[in-house]
Amino acid sequence: MPLLEHSERMLDGPPLDGRSERLDAHLARLGALPRGADNRDLIPSLESSGLLGRGGAGFPVGRKWRALAERNASRAVVVANGAEGEQASFKDRVLMAGRPHLVVDGAILAADAIGADEIVFYVGSEHDAAVLAMSRAIEERRAEIGRPVSVVTAPVSYVAGEATAAVHYINGGDARPTTTPPRVSQRGVHGLPTLVQNVESLAYAALIARFGERWYRSAGRYGSKGTALISVTGAVRESGVREIELGTTVGEIAAATGASPSGVQAVVLGGYFGTWAAAGNVWGLPLDPAIMQSRELTFGCGIVGFLPTSACGVAATAEIMAFMAKESAGQCGPCVYGLRALGDATARVAGGRAGAEELGQIERWTSQVRGRGACHHPDGAAQLMTSALNVFGDEFVHHARTGRCSITSARIEAA
Repeated sequence: MPLLEHSERMLDGPPLDGRSERLDAHLARLGALPRGADNRDLIPSLESSGLLGRGGAGFPVGRKWRALAERNASRAVVVANGAEGEQASFKDRVLMAGRPHLVVDGAILAADAIGADEIVFYVGSEHDAAVLAMSRAIEERRAEIGRPVSVVTAPVSYVAGEATAAVHYINGGDARPTTTPPRVSQRGVHGLPTLVQNVESLAYAALIARFGERWYRSAGRYGSKGTALISVTGAVRESGVREIELGTTVGEIAAATGASPSGVQAVVLGGYFGTWAAAGNVWGLPLDPAIMQSRELTFGCGIVGFLPTSACGVAATAEIMAFMAKESAGQCGPCVYGLRALGDATARVAGGRAGAEELGQIERWTSQVRGRGACHHPDGAAQLMTSALNVFGDEFVHHARTGRCSITSARIEAA
């Protein structure tokens, strides 16, 4: 059973084989970009569609655009955010590399709708194919864009894609989040009101401009309407990017990608800023942001990672916590000290070098870093850690008491 049975969707068109869709093929497939004298008419359509931002926070796109369109300042900037520093996510780079003109379409429409004078495409420097495809697409359409436009390559950093970090880097070459207020919508690039929007969100806006909000709402099984790109990883035969109807279940994704129920012990949803869940508890879970939130789970940036039964959940969590500690902005205590302590302690448990008292420290430190950072990076790490203790709690205890992993049934060698 296919995950999606609607026509004219994001990933329709030529195969995503590393070659980007050229402008003539893009126009032959979708037609010219509709641009009127006042593209602010698109904002009510976006609001009616229910399109949510796809960078992780899930904020309504139409509401975000309206706030910028109704600003008092005369000038503004649009930042198309394709930094994608999340290790397990690759949907944005695949979209930019394969369908660059759809992203350009969305950025043009956003700039028209909010009256922006400049567009910046902020693309992860490690995403070579995406950088090349976006640069070529912009050159093909520079006259049509009709305003200053540039590609800025984001540094290889998890936090570089956060909105204030993106603005900070574009302005001064420092990809670290800044404190708010002011928000970037008030003072962003060049000190001007700035719309920072994920590239997938912009691409969907371009499709809604062509086909309307009713087209977008024709997909979606429950309260959240539309479709979304997801990155599928882990214990599957076919990892990669999929476009799904919101409300598609975890089990359906598993079946489509070759993950066996008997071969999966847990699923990470939403990525490193997301949550672990026991496979048996979420096999029938609809990937609907509202439903997931009601169950204290996260859709986030659309990551579905299947952890095989042969892998250790404690070790997998330790790897994530080490990454989160390393990739922090390093500018406040909860990140510099709190995440480092959590990462080190989790590594000791995973390596069989910790006792039961260390588990108490992990629980205490997890609660202490939440809500205390200069940005939300420690909050995401704490959320992931809390879910790991819930899902792999028995294994954490087993590691601490015996120095052994019950999954591998072997003594853990100290590093």
